[in-house]
Amino acid sequence: MDYSQFLHMHAELSLLLVIVVLFFADLFMCPDKKSGRGTFNTALPVVLMAIHTVVTLMPGSESGEAFGGMYLYTPMTSVMKAILSVGTLIVFLMAHSWLKNEDNLVKQGEFYLLTLSTLLGMFFMISSGHFLMFFIGLELASVPMAALVAFDKRRFESAEAGAKFILLALFSSALLLYGVSFIYGTCGTLYFNDLATHIDGSLVQILALTCFIAGMGFKISLVPFHLWTADTYEGAPTVVTSYLSVMSKGAAAFTLLVVLIKVFAPMVESWDVAFFWLVTASITIANIFAVRQKNLKRFMAFSAISQAGYVILGVMSGTAQGMSALVFYLLVYLVANLGAFAVLNVVEQHSGKIGMDDYNGLYQTNPRLAFLMTLCLFSLAGIPPFAGFFSKIFVFMSAFHAGHHLLVLIALINTVISLYYYLLIVKAMYIKTSDAPIATFKSDAYTRVGLFLCLAGVFLLGFVGVYNYLSTINYGI
Repeated sequence: MDYSQFLHMHAELSLLLVIVVLFFADLFMCPDKKSGRGTFNTALPVVLMAIHTVVTLMPGSESGEAFGGMYLYTPMTSVMKAILSVGTLIVFLMAHSWLKNEDNLVKQGEFYLLTLSTLLGMFFMISSGHFLMFFIGLELASVPMAALVAFDKRRFESAEAGAKFILLALFSSALLLYGVSFIYGTCGTLYFNDLATHIDGSLVQILALTCFIAGMGFKISLVPFHLWTADTYEGAPTVVTSYLSVMSKGAAAFTLLVVLIKVFAPMVESWDVAFFWLVTASITIANIFAVRQKNLKRFMAFSAISQAGYVILGVMSGTAQGMSALVFYLLVYLVANLGAFAVLNVVEQHSGKIGMDDYNGLYQTNPRLAFLMTLCLFSLAGIPPFAGFFSKIFVFMSAFHAGHHLLVLIALINTVISLYYYLLIVKAMYIKTSDAPIATFKSDAYTRVGLFLCLAGVFLLGFVGVYNYLSTINYGI
C-alpha cells in the first residue's frame, strides 16, 4: 500500500486530529453536571481550528488521489476546505456566549464534535471522485447536523426542527441515491472521470439527473425543495442556524458544480433548462416571502434561499470563470451572513428577542452592533463598495458569458427587491423608535473577534485580489 497518498489528505487528517484532541478535552475538561468542576475553555477549539485552517492552506502537489481514485485532491479543493474551516472558526467564536448558558455548559464538547464531524463529511464531499465517497461524505455531514439542529432539546421548536430536518434529509438522500443507482445501472461505474464517456442522455439518465438535482436542491435550499428551511432555521439554535445557512450550502454547491462538469457534461442542455427555472423560482419566491417575515431567523432563511439562486448562477456557467466566481461568492457570503447572524445571536443571548420589531431603535442603545449589522446586510444586498457587490458582479459575468442573458436580467431585477427587504431591518434599527428598546450591553471578547473577522472580509475581499488569485488555481476539471 502506498501510504504517500495520505499526504493529499492533509486537511482531513488535520481535522481528525482536532476532533481527537477535543474528544479527550471533553472527557477531562468539560464541567460535571453534579459537581460543576472542570472548565472547557473556548480558546482551545478556536486555536485548534486556526492551526487547522493554516495546515489546510499549505501548498501541496498540483493534484493527487487516494483510495484508487475515490478521493481526489486539487489546489481548489484545498482552498474550498480552508474557506469552510474559516467559517467554522467564526461559528466557534460566536458560540462562546451561547455555550456558557447553564443548559449548554455540559454539552460544549458535544457541540464541537458534532460540528467538526459535519465539516469532515463536507471535506469528503468536496474531494470525492466516486459517488460512493460522495454519498459517505453527504451522510456524514447530514446526520450530525440533525443533532445540532435539535441541540436545545428542552425547546419544542428545536426538537421539532431536528425531526423535520432529519426526515427530509433522509428522503432527499434516498432520492439522490436512487438517481445514482440509475447511473450505475446504465454506465457500470461510479467514478466521475469515467462516467462522462458513458453518458448519452437516455431517458433513464435524465431521470437520474433529475433525482440528483432534487437531492442536492434540498441541501442548497432551492425552490421547491426549500420547505424545511424556514422552520429549521427558526427552531434551531441561532449559532447552528448560522452554520447550516453557510457551510452546507457552500459544500453542496461546490460538489454540484464538479459533478455536473465531470459527469453530466454531455447533458448540459438538460440541466441548464432545469436550473433556469430553479434559479428563477428560488430568487423570486424567496424575495416575496422575505418581505413578509417578522421573525429575523425566518427572514434570514428566505434570504439564504434567495442567495442559493445566485450561487447556482455560478454553477450554471460550467467554466473555470464560473467556478472562480462561485468560490468567491461563497467566501463573501460566508463572512457577510455569519456577521449578520453574530449580531442576531449576541442580541438574542442578552435580550431573548429575535423579532424585527424588537430591533426598533437598536442604534440608540447599541450603535456599534447596529452599524455592523447594516454593513453585513449591505454586502448581502450587493451594495458597492462592499464585497457582496463584487461577488454578484463576478457571478453575473460568468453566467452572462455562458449565454444566460435572460436569467442574469431576472437576477438583477430581484437584486433590487432584495435591497428593499434588507433595508427594512436598517429602517427598524435607525428610523423606527420603541418604548422598550433592547438594553445596552457589551458583547463578549470572542464575539467581537468573530465580528471583526466578518467586518474585515466585508470590506477587504473585494479589493485584495482574491478573485484574481482564485482564477489562477488549478481546478482539476
